[in-house]
Amino acid sequence: MRILLLCSSFNGLTQRAWLELRRAGHDVSVELALSPEVMVEAAELAKPDLIICPFLKERVPSALWRAHRTVIVHPGPPGDRGPSSLDWAIAEGEAEWGVTALQAVEEMDAGPIWGFRTFAMPAEAPRKSALYNGPVAEAAAELVVEVAAKAGDASFVPVPLDYRSAGVRGRLRRAMRHADREFSWSEPTEDIVRRVRAADGAPGGRAELCGLPVRVFDVYRGPELAGVAGQVPGQVAGRREGAVLVHTGDGTVWVGHLRLEQEGAIKLPAAMALGEAVSGVPERAGYSEITYDRSEGVGVVSFDFYNGAMSTEQCRRLASALRYAVAQDTRVLVVRGGEVFSNGIHLNVIEAARHPELEAWMNINAINAVCREIVGCTSQLVVTSIGGNAGAGGVMMGLGADRVIVRDSVVLNPHYRTMGLFGSEYWTYVLPRRVGAEHALRLTQEALPIGAVEAVECGLADKALPGSRLDFERRVLEYAERLAADAGYDRLLAGRRQVREVDERRKPLDAYRAEELAEMSRDMFDDRGGFRLARREFVLKVKASATPERLAGHRGLSGASPAGGAGASHM
Repeated sequence: MRILLLCSSFNGLTQRAWLELRRAGHDVSVELALSPEVMVEAAELAKPDLIICPFLKERVPSALWRAHRTVIVHPGPPGDRGPSSLDWAIAEGEAEWGVTALQAVEEMDAGPIWGFRTFAMPAEAPRKSALYNGPVAEAAAELVVEVAAKAGDASFVPVPLDYRSAGVRGRLRRAMRHADREFSWSEPTEDIVRRVRAADGAPGGRAELCGLPVRVFDVYRGPELAGVAGQVPGQVAGRREGAVLVHTGDGTVWVGHLRLEQEGAIKLPAAMALGEAVSGVPERAGYSEITYDRSEGVGVVSFDFYNGAMSTEQCRRLASALRYAVAQDTRVLVVRGGEVFSNGIHLNVIEAARHPELEAWMNINAINAVCREIVGCTSQLVVTSIGGNAGAGGVMMGLGADRVIVRDSVVLNPHYRTMGLFGSEYWTYVLPRRVGAEHALRLTQEALPIGAVEAVECGLADKALPGSRLDFERRVLEYAERLAADAGYDRLLAGRRQVREVDERRKPLDAYRAEELAEMSRDMFDDRGGFRLARREFVLKVKASATPERLAGHRGLSGASPAGGAGASHM
């Protein structure tokens, strides 16, 4: 079928829908819903058999849905309506939630139902972004394929929304207001965590901290601080790795990120956002973005950076953790990312720096040091565990391992071009050796996402495993333990060393790094590719003015990889 995806942005969920529909053999094009006129014109040009809206904030023009079958993917169970569905589901502690595919009609979210999925909500309040990119994206990916199949069935008729039906348990909910997101630090920790997570990653919980009105993100329950003098709710009691520890009505909460309520302010690590106001606050233990564990001959370095962004300081800490892990007597090293594996350098921290170009330069050098530890490790076999989406240098960072294992639902964006960068992270070494020079060029130049299946087919990854993130991490650890106990371990390790030695003689890693950084210096300091504007528009969430040519002009062909790889049928 010829399918048009109409979306507010080509985000992770839209990318996942694009991947799944193309894998099912459909001809898929994408258009950003920039205005009613643009939406109507896009449909006139594409002449689709079906329009699917996987992520759409705007109302579908009546001229569009009257002329074309148009299906909305709504992040709520049947009967749920309104623009703040996930926010309310988290805030009110729903035990079960879902995703519904419904036909566009005059009244928003009230059309006949094409299909739905339900899932259990986590016991602990999830971040809205984690819920959206996790269970919601999983359900939506299944639904869009189901909707396309039903659209090809002439006998299929969607079911009218009927609130008398036993399966329709949702209701119309109003949009969340600013007042709904406000909280006081004197409230119980659990209430604060739930309020903030219902608004994370946007627009954030609203409060006052250090006398400043702020938006609050990235919160975790903190330790009890009994006996500490001056336990006043809202007082900052400590800081660590960019986060601050704040007293609440019944305990403490770690706050990872803040955005000041002022024109042009951007989301930053909390201690950086507060600046001098917390400069004298003591360091406290109990919060860490990086951990190291070991068992059965396997060492695991785990890192979980908010939204996958890695600042200079975070990269330095991770490189240090990897150096420690490499020096241990384990046989296999697992490098494990978090909810988002990595998206490379930290654009927000760069933009907020006094000298952004210099900060960008330090950041790229710091992440290169992380990559060097992975590529250069010859005392252990290395396994990369990619359980969340990854982009740009975050993809390349994982490719220096012996084995790259991805969760089957992840979306990878192995390119830099859309940010106006050539890229570094030793990508000119690690990417071509996995996929070949020609395919590496296509991946980086076409700047399109690929899914886990396509990543394995083209050699970017070695294995794709199903399951939740926790199930995936358990299976990767079991794989690493088998690898450590393998009778052929010594041969495999000797092979890694030999390959590294041969490659180093042919062309040293330092040469790849120098060549990449020479290109990056032109991008960062001379701004030859528009990095400065692209970065600023990204951190300020500036709405696109047109659908990018790589999306508008791209038409999927059945059986063809989105990146042009042979044999493939693709957040």
